[in-house]
Amino acid sequence: MGRAFEYRKASKLKRWGAMSKLFPKLGKIITMAAKEGGGDPDLNPKLRTAILNAKAENMPKDNIEAAIKRATEKNLADMAEVTFEAKAPHGVLLFIECATDNNTRTVANVKSIMNKTNGELLTNGSLEFMFDRKAIFEFDLKDGIDIEELELELIDAGLEEIEAEDGVALVTADFTSFGTLNAALEEMGIEIKKATLERISNSPVSITEAQQEDIDKILQRLEDDEDIQKVFTNLA
Repeated sequence: MGRAFEYRKASKLKRWGAMSKLFPKLGKIITMAAKEGGGDPDLNPKLRTAILNAKAENMPKDNIEAAIKRATEKNLADMAEVTFEAKAPHGVLLFIECATDNNTRTVANVKSIMNKTNGELLTNGSLEFMFDRKAIFEFDLKDGIDIEELELELIDAGLEEIEAEDGVALVTADFTSFGTLNAALEEMGIEIKKATLERISNSPVSITEAQQEDIDKILQRLEDDEDIQKVFTNLA
């Protein structure tokens, strides 16, 4: 299998903790999407994708509906997506994506975590060239679908790579093709299981098991923070 497929499997296991941490993070993204483009997923592609990803993680329907409803609350604080770039020990680089209603709090928390784990915050933009930003779609391959024909049909929509394993297809494209590829799959009647934007290292590094323990501690601290949505690394 290709690097993107293996990356997704590994990152999913490492990035998400218990459901009690995951659902509030997914809820924030749903609320932000609903507030930005309205609460009807049929008319709001961003909300539709957020709901899709929440369902892929088995988020209950009631939680999803509550997250959409929160977008209409008058006292709801404005939330924004912010990113941080950092350097951890052993040459490991971190790209941190957050959703926050209090940027001052989020900055302070991320700085504190890095200081306590011998990490260092970098100037935003420092790591842009170290990560390729990709749109990744996952769906089941129904009987009768020819993977080669599907690849040809999706090339014009921005497809870069398509892989299949155990009846599951993984489509990768540049992040700028997210919308066109999503629309193309929907028009073809393909039921997308998950659609995400990932940052994949183009120069992955290997570390020892002992060094990995240090990095795992940092990742755990970051992932425990309620404002942090995703943490990408340059680990092989």
